Amino acid sequence: MSRASLDKDPQEVAAMFDAVAHRYDRTNDVISLGQDRQWRKATLAALDAQRGETVLDLAAGTGTSAEPLADKGVHVLPCDLSEGMLGVGKRRRPDLPFVAGDALRLPFADESFDAVTMSFGLRNVPDVPAALAELLRVTKPGGRLVICEFSRPTFKPFRAIYTGYLMRALPPVARAVSKEPDAYVYLAESIREWPDQRELGILIKRSGWAHVAFRNLSGGIVALHRGTKPA
Repeated sequence: MSRASLDKDPQEVAAMFDAVAHRYDRTNDVISLGQDRQWRKATLAALDAQRGETVLDLAAGTGTSAEPLADKGVHVLPCDLSEGMLGVGKRRRPDLPFVAGDALRLPFADESFDAVTMSFGLRNVPDVPAALAELLRVTKPGGRLVICEFSRPTFKPFRAIYTGYLMRALPPVARAVSKEPDAYVYLAESIREWPDQRELGILIKRSGWAHVAFRNLSGGIVALHRGTKPA
């Protein structure tokens, strides 16, 4: 069985992503209608990582979000729960230091990174406040957090259309381009159950991050949340 349950057991989640690793990037491009590329660009702009800084890219998958950081001279460390995803990334970019790690028990020392980022991975963690606290722990004082995650469209008529797409159209589309369509049923269900923009912002703030703010992408299909570790 390739899909995880909404209990989000780490072993189930890792196994699910292992199963879709080889087609993951292509499938995402199709089901997002190419918008995932724009979401990645917006995340990089919000992170504003500079040459020589050290950045943790958590839930890095195959490294698509880490590659542009490395190419501009950032010391980026891609980390993911799925060894299958990391293997695909390592074959494509052997120069990147891919590390297997659990968001709830990060294998890094306190205050290791100038910035931390996580794209489309926080939703798969069973204890979101604990993961946010772990990210805070490994960030240097004054360091930055950027979370890119699915959210809730702000325009009500569009929200209804989008929810219908998620629950009815996405699985058949995934079936056409992926050998593991059940994983995308989980994707749709986990997005539907995920907190909206404001609720996630509150969780981030309660976890100890300061100056928390968010902005919507694609009408709120995705939201970028930012925070700073108090100095």
